[in-house]
Amino acid sequence: MHLRKRYVAASALAASLMLVGACAPTQGADSETTEGAGAETGAEVQPIDVGVVYSRTGPLAGYGEQYLAAFEAGLDYATDGTNIAGDYEINLEIVDDAGDPNKAVNAFKDMVGTGIPLIVGTASSGVALQVAPLAEQNQTVYIVGPAAVDQVTGINGYTFRSGRQTYQDVATAGTFLDDVEGASVAVFAQDNAFGQGNAATVEAVLGGAGATVTPILVGESVTEFTGEAQKILDAQPDLLFVAWAGETTAAMWQALEQQGVMEATTVVTGLADTASYQAYGPASDRINFLNHYFAGAADNEVNTAMIDGIEAAGGVPDLFSPDGFNAALMVVRAIEEGGDDPDAMVAALEGWTFAGPKGEMTIRAADHAMIQPMFQVRLVDDGGTWVPELIQAIAGDEVAPPEAG
Repeated sequence: MHLRKRYVAASALAASLMLVGACAPTQGADSETTEGAGAETGAEVQPIDVGVVYSRTGPLAGYGEQYLAAFEAGLDYATDGTNIAGDYEINLEIVDDAGDPNKAVNAFKDMVGTGIPLIVGTASSGVALQVAPLAEQNQTVYIVGPAAVDQVTGINGYTFRSGRQTYQDVATAGTFLDDVEGASVAVFAQDNAFGQGNAATVEAVLGGAGATVTPILVGESVTEFTGEAQKILDAQPDLLFVAWAGETTAAMWQALEQQGVMEATTVVTGLADTASYQAYGPASDRINFLNHYFAGAADNEVNTAMIDGIEAAGGVPDLFSPDGFNAALMVVRAIEEGGDDPDAMVAALEGWTFAGPKGEMTIRAADHAMIQPMFQVRLVDDGGTWVPELIQAIAGDEVAPPEAG
């Protein structure tokens, strides 16, 4: 793959681009027509820069690594290894935001200042919400990566997402119930912004569908969970949605298992990346998992190509790999149909249905929600190691968010 990449520190991006621009020309920048997609039209292939603002470092660096590896594999797949889309050769300008909104905003502004028409990335929801308004202000296409905050959908006409959003996670949890309407749902979470946010989302999604939602929020200083498990049993929910993070995770799951919570109700939580698979202890095979993606979730040509591409580069497919791969497919589509004109790129992406690693994906024209399959998953013991196994795929329209705006 003839991919020209430039890794640039955010604070020095503009100056660095000026220096790089004075160096050797990229393939296709001279008078000869480069062989590839553009050659079919008889037009000279011109370079086009695409910005990538992602977390190479910081708290979400693992997600950033997944995203970039899959994005590069996706470009290779979508361009048949030429890195040429339409009449343009794609060059990447890559900046580490370290999960810091200020760094991301500065990088975005610098990229816009150099004329970059399309920017992708962002694992942090906080970063995405800060950057998205700049896309509209500067008429620049912005494709959000793993950031799942619902407010990104419909935020403006230039912002898209390549992954799922929180609503789709919670709606997938609801598919473990025979009927959400009239059901009793408890949310077990820490009493902090993360836990409160999950409780609010479950209330909005499942409560909005007719369930009675009871938050059971636990102080962050609590380390013994027997009493908290009893509160769950006393509530007698039809479904328990668990949203937990941090050092007390193992102790919490142990308490729920020992107190018989798994036998008393349907317990659902999200299955994160591969590093989390061993975190649930003896309760592992009695938890129901909603899931965005794992390598065995889908059986299709695109998923196989993504896995092969990532592994060939020395990586491992993981939770947010589809977000990077889909972003690459969207970039190629936008450039092939819209050239270097952001408004034409928007028109090319709106309403587009395409085959992604998870299956059929549709960018809803009205608000740019990404309608996509989600997965029910269980963990099974494979020689002493817990590995995910698909229960069933949930069709995208069954968990689609309501139209924003």
